[in-house]
Amino acid sequence: MTTPLPEPGAPLTHYVSSAPFDPMLLETGSATQTRFHRASQKQLMWWKFKRHRLAYFSGIFLLLLYGSIAIAEFLAPYNLHTRNVDFIYSPPQRVHLFHDGNFVGPFVYGRSMTLDINSLRRIYSDQPNDVQPIRFFCRGDSYRFWGLVESNLHLVCPAVGGQMFLLGTDRLGRDVLSRIIYGARISLTIGLIGISISFMLGIIIGGLAGYWGGLFDLIVQRLIEVLQSLPSLPLWMALAAIMPVTWSPILVYFGITIILGIIDWTGLARAVRSKLLALREEDYVVAAQLMGASTPRIIGRHLIPGFMSHLIASATISIPGMILGETALSFLGLGLRPPITSWGILLTEAKSVSIIAFYPWLLFPIIPVVLVILAFNFLGDGLRDAADPYK
Repeated sequence: MTTPLPEPGAPLTHYVSSAPFDPMLLETGSATQTRFHRASQKQLMWWKFKRHRLAYFSGIFLLLLYGSIAIAEFLAPYNLHTRNVDFIYSPPQRVHLFHDGNFVGPFVYGRSMTLDINSLRRIYSDQPNDVQPIRFFCRGDSYRFWGLVESNLHLVCPAVGGQMFLLGTDRLGRDVLSRIIYGARISLTIGLIGISISFMLGIIIGGLAGYWGGLFDLIVQRLIEVLQSLPSLPLWMALAAIMPVTWSPILVYFGITIILGIIDWTGLARAVRSKLLALREEDYVVAAQLMGASTPRIIGRHLIPGFMSHLIASATISIPGMILGETALSFLGLGLRPPITSWGILLTEAKSVSIIAFYPWLLFPIIPVVLVILAFNFLGDGLRDAADPYK
């Protein structure tokens, strides 16, 4: 049905809206799009990162894991050095909720040990009549919180006079779960400190090589080629072996951290150099030079933000690499040494095939290593995409 034409000389119908004028809403056509156009860069990055569900949950997992190292003493059921001599190489205990059809709550059954005369193996069996409820927010082994405050409060504890080895015990009767929780403090922080050293060297050396070029760039590239041509593991072993045996465990820890950071900067430096070679000819860089900006300001304020997504991806890949490096060195006996505990040191308990065959739960420390490496890779993938939200 067609609208009839107005009579000649009649006033035209007025179609102007009386609502408040919003140019952004008029241009985009919806309030959601208006919110998107008015959002800051950080908001856009956060929205895009949340849409990457795997990266989002990996980030939450890593935040919880790194938060747990601050209260490792409270989370661990036992003290790091507590020995249960009656339960050496005890296998993991199962947590039950029901006993004889009745709900009891989380509990484990007590155990008895017999010695097999033929194989000299300890054989543990559950006692179905010995119900040992698991306690929460309880008093247990004493410890010094961060070496400063004396306390004995734990999140979970075994029953009074009972045992609770959810991941089994080692050759000295120490709880594997408690040692994994304590070991996370060293294995996780060594990656953060190492990547800080690596990033500082990579950005400074690679940035200057890409921005200045010339002889400095030539020397840096030849140095990088020499370092990258050396096999990583033998180089780690050689550098770790030169540390004096008289050093305290803390000095060895910082020594291993510095070694991992110094060796890992070459890949980042080469990537930074290649990016700066392409960006230094851009108009905004030339404008900054004409305005008298210094070299550090041009690199830090104008060039590096242009490839921040690549730096984020490199960091999230390098951190698990350093965790693996510390684990490998400690496993080979060239890294950290007791009484410091890390996941690599825990894995030294499972060096022989016979130990793995008889006591496979000693390989449990490898599970957090795998989970952390996967989480960092997923997180890096999400952060790399979120750093460029307009794609």
